[in-house]
Amino acid sequence: MPFRAIFPGTFSILVVLIFGLLFFAPDAFAQSEDAVAKRQAELQAELDATNKDIAYWAGILAGKQNESASLARDIAILNAKIAEAKATIKAKNIIIQQLGRDIGQKVATIDTLNGKIDTQKNTLAELIRKANDLESYSVAEFLLNGKNLSDFFSDIGSFNSIQVAMKQSFIELRDTKNQTEVEKNTLSKKQAAETDARKTIEAEQRRIQANEAEKKQLLAVTKNQEKAYQGILSERQQRASQIRSALFALRDTAAIPFGTAYNYALEVQKKTGVRPALLLAILTQETNLGENVGQCLVTNFTTGDGVGKNTGKIFKGIMKPGRDITPFLSLASRLGFDPKTKPVSCPQSTGYGGAMGPSQFIPSTWALYEKRIAAASGVSIPDPWIPRDAFFATGIYLDDLGAGTGGYTAESTAAAKYYAGSAWKTRGKSYAASVMTHAQNIQENMIDPLQNL
Repeated sequence: MPFRAIFPGTFSILVVLIFGLLFFAPDAFAQSEDAVAKRQAELQAELDATNKDIAYWAGILAGKQNESASLARDIAILNAKIAEAKATIKAKNIIIQQLGRDIGQKVATIDTLNGKIDTQKNTLAELIRKANDLESYSVAEFLLNGKNLSDFFSDIGSFNSIQVAMKQSFIELRDTKNQTEVEKNTLSKKQAAETDARKTIEAEQRRIQANEAEKKQLLAVTKNQEKAYQGILSERQQRASQIRSALFALRDTAAIPFGTAYNYALEVQKKTGVRPALLLAILTQETNLGENVGQCLVTNFTTGDGVGKNTGKIFKGIMKPGRDITPFLSLASRLGFDPKTKPVSCPQSTGYGGAMGPSQFIPSTWALYEKRIAAASGVSIPDPWIPRDAFFATGIYLDDLGAGTGGYTAESTAAAKYYAGSAWKTRGKSYAASVMTHAQNIQENMIDPLQNL
């Protein structure tokens, strides 16, 4: 077996390098722990007090909303909303301060760990090089160099020591990488929480502006102008009626009144926790895509080929054989529709079409969710083209993708995954951004006015 001697001094330095640098990390923070703990306690006390303010104004708001409509009551409601929004903004700013320190610590920790990984890699590379050097000479070469027996066994000991050090280095490198991943995941969550807090502040600021404008309008009405106040009430009710009756477009299905769509979304929220504005935004986005992509009919249930519903254009690969055709035909049999006349999505450049109804579930995915949709909606066989069933399908899927927890980051990520699946970080980002814009518009210009009656 070939061996080569290494200088004892070199080996000693190597051991120091392994068992010293690998375990040594400079302290990333020079702040006094007492000062940091004191500041954190102050922030937490301020946050607790602010949360009490939010709860107080929420109680005032709930009480005033149960009173009969009057000028004084409406002004009191707006004051409560403005005060609650300001308290919410204050609370979110405190949370951002808390998160800012945590994020800074995590970034510093990750930097330290990355430096440790680099050191460990370099040390491991040096160990491997030394081990290779020891094996690069034959026993004959060793003897010809005039080494005595004690030197020979000394080299064997050095080689074994290097092997032990290499094993330890591999373990340390693995553990450090695992620790780094844990820290990165924690950092990602804290950054998401910070983003959510900032988005909430932006939304509350817009609400304050809207409520201040409405309050200014009411304050212009004096007690002697009851007729003017009744006119304001009439305008509100008329606007609400217009919102409820406005048609809400759905992909591959006839439009329904927004009031009906909103009621469906509220039902889904009770079952899944998914915010109505997000659910309605997803369906709005799908409708826009439907206008761009068009509708197709499958005419060959062996190949999955078919034609454009309105154009008669021949399409290859509308529905994927072996995956979607069998569950599609099964659904057609159970629901009693002609599969050759039922519209599904046309194929896209990224793959097959075949998605059904407003929620755009492909048949195989619908089959996986069918029992859950039926249980949530209370129907025996849910229909992808019936709006209420489609709303439940979208809501359940969004909840599975994390949207039910609420918050901008969770909702945006769920929207991206809804569209692009595992490729959500690349192909799903623009879709999600559009969905969140729709959600803001629906919440502030359609849902909020209905809730403010």
